[in-house]
Amino acid sequence: MKKREARSWKITVPASTANLGAGFDSLGLALDLYLTVEAEESDSWHVTAHSPELQEFPADETHFIVEVAKGVADAYGKKLRPCHLFVSSDIPLTRGLGSSAAAVVAGIELADVSCGLNLSSQEKLEMATKYEGHPDNVGASLYGGFVVSCQTEAGVKLLPLSQFPIEVVTVIPKTELKTSESRDVLPREVHFQESVLAGAVSNVLVAAFITQDWELAGKMMKQDRYHQPYRKKLLPHYQAVEEVAGRFGAFGVALSGAGPTIACFVEKEAGEWLLRQLQQSFPTMDVRKLSISTTGSKVELKEADQSKARPSSL
Repeated sequence: MKKREARSWKITVPASTANLGAGFDSLGLALDLYLTVEAEESDSWHVTAHSPELQEFPADETHFIVEVAKGVADAYGKKLRPCHLFVSSDIPLTRGLGSSAAAVVAGIELADVSCGLNLSSQEKLEMATKYEGHPDNVGASLYGGFVVSCQTEAGVKLLPLSQFPIEVVTVIPKTELKTSESRDVLPREVHFQESVLAGAVSNVLVAAFITQDWELAGKMMKQDRYHQPYRKKLLPHYQAVEEVAGRFGAFGVALSGAGPTIACFVEKEAGEWLLRQLQQSFPTMDVRKLSISTTGSKVELKEADQSKARPSSL
């Protein structure tokens, strides 16, 4: 019997910033930093890291992306053929820009295309949320753009919103801040009246994005009651970044996910000016001007010397 020709794919997943201040564990925005996984079917699992930051991770089937892919295949009763993965990423690790969420999505996309699962975006979202714990980052990486989501006992719901004429200038410290450490500073309980106010602020934040009332969006980011008042204590640079960003055009400033990255939101025409000012003010930090990634995760199939690009299924 003729041996089946090995298949190969290229999987691209965008980074994300989550919470946007008051939208704790529910709002996400995809950004144009990317995790790229090139997979070639092989006789055994092997992972080659093309980015220095990624070389600390396992090179065999214990690699997180492989574990996710195998777990998804098992969940659907399929056997995943081993692959040689070539992994590169410009998403900083443990900085609050969705690096782990991107890895989860990459693993799901690999299982989907390799096993022919033909999962819908909703099915991918539900599976990704099980791995990540909440849908904000994975939702943004899957769908692209700005996403509003929730997770209840009835399941995961997500609404992707239209494109917005904004950019995000990120101030990324050299030091890491693990999500577990950032979670530990949060209160175990919130008083009922405080939770009502926090929810109202988050609602207005979403409405401000929909109506593109950027001044109001910035005010709501600052009035978050869920997590920023507690996490700011871990980040001595936060107040200084907020002050400089506000002075040079940012309409809003928020922790990116659990931090330590600070996301400064700005209308497109002012993005380059804000970038230069923040770079001058914080020369020891990595300051980047990022755009919204509108396409979400993508898979490029390469079979028999033919290739085609397709978006994540809707």
